[in-house]
Amino acid sequence: MKLVKTVNDLQDYLHRLPGGKTVGLVPTMGALHRGHISLVKRALKENPVVVVSIFVNPTQFNDPKDLERYPRNLEADLQLLEEAGVTLVFAPAVEEIYPEPDTRKFNFGALETVMEGKHRPGHFNGVAQVVSKLFDLVKPDKAYFGQKDFQQLAIIKNMVQQLGLPVEIVPCPIVREKSGLAMSSRNELLSAEERKNAAVISETLFKAKELAGQKSVQELAEWMRETINKNPFLHVEYIEIVDETSLQPVNNRNEENTKVACVAAFCGKVRLIDNMVLN
Repeated sequence: MKLVKTVNDLQDYLHRLPGGKTVGLVPTMGALHRGHISLVKRALKENPVVVVSIFVNPTQFNDPKDLERYPRNLEADLQLLEEAGVTLVFAPAVEEIYPEPDTRKFNFGALETVMEGKHRPGHFNGVAQVVSKLFDLVKPDKAYFGQKDFQQLAIIKNMVQQLGLPVEIVPCPIVREKSGLAMSSRNELLSAEERKNAAVISETLFKAKELAGQKSVQELAEWMRETINKNPFLHVEYIEIVDETSLQPVNNRNEENTKVACVAAFCGKVRLIDNMVLN
């Protein structure tokens, strides 16, 4: 496994690869866990060359304290990636990715006005800035993203379409801890007691899937909110039941579309997201 930290070294390495080899990219912000490694393993299965980027992207944080608090552990990340068999790790400094401020503004229409987009203004513009830059630098054939970031996945697919980029976006299933809690780098910020109680979020989502045929969409969302908020460690920021493709709220459980329940909740000071297909 090779580690590069500059754009020049990255491109020099990629240019020297034999022709005809497909390249898989797994973009990450580090603090890697089994969820990330599942993306890496899928990429390794499908591509002879796999690049993993580790970059905590400042333009997608609307809260400077959240950026400061975001967990970072490059040494541990590199060990995990070495064991997984990754070809190349790109771990640049901010100046490498943004030698000048990125002033591009993306328009994702209704995809970005709900859920994460509504509660984290500018977040998806920052995501699109960094992912489009990584695609331009690495020129991957395939890029791998986890379905935990359900809305982000829709935004990235839309960006690829808008920019006409020749990259296949590969969605990968949510990986969960034994308790059911969706794996996230932010879980590292939870105390042992918070982590235990955070599992109520996924428990509620699994139960909501069972109840989806018995309650109206509005009743189900309210039941989920009440169930999660009952736990003294948790506070719901939003619960939305949305159409899988448009991300717009679903009003009737009998609508013939794939419905996804999406949750953002705080466990102490740590913000967690999760989602579940209901049908």
